[in-house]
Amino acid sequence: MQTLKGNTVHLRALEPEDLQFLFDSENNEDHWEVSCTQAPYSKFLLVKYLENAHQDIYEAKQLRLVIASNKSDIPMGMIDLFDFDPINRRAGIGILIEKEFQGQGVAKEALRLLLSYAFHYLNVHQLFANITTDNKASIALFESFKFECVGIKKDWIFVDQNYKDEALYQLIHKIEG
Repeated sequence: MQTLKGNTVHLRALEPEDLQFLFDSENNEDHWEVSCTQAPYSKFLLVKYLENAHQDIYEAKQLRLVIASNKSDIPMGMIDLFDFDPINRRAGIGILIEKEFQGQGVAKEALRLLLSYAFHYLNVHQLFANITTDNKASIALFESFKFECVGIKKDWIFVDQNYKDEALYQLIHKIEG
């Protein structure tokens, strides 16, 4: 079994050929709320980012993977590990599925693959996700993997002249034995 390959999608490293996909995704204002972005990215800056994307997660403290179709290798979204802390064995997870691929089980398969990778290869003890409380699809996704809401950050995200609450979800890996 390959850890980063599922039935319909696989997770792969960013490639130079992903520049346009990355540019379109990072500059899509619909994504800015979840990525905490305030301004567009230039292609020059993203080329520099891609040049450094080879850094090891232990060095960069983050890992961004493309979620790609097994049939065509077309990018369908991205999934990230961030705030990687190898001493305390934890990391955050972020996931973004492009609109045309939402509702097809892509996020669920990608999250399953990333959880397996994080727990078995990175030996993390816990993963966390920050999700606005109005993002019902994301909440349902993470709860389906037994992530628990451990707190609500009130008025945490300011978007469209309104504040949104953000929930902190956590999954602690229990080793069976």
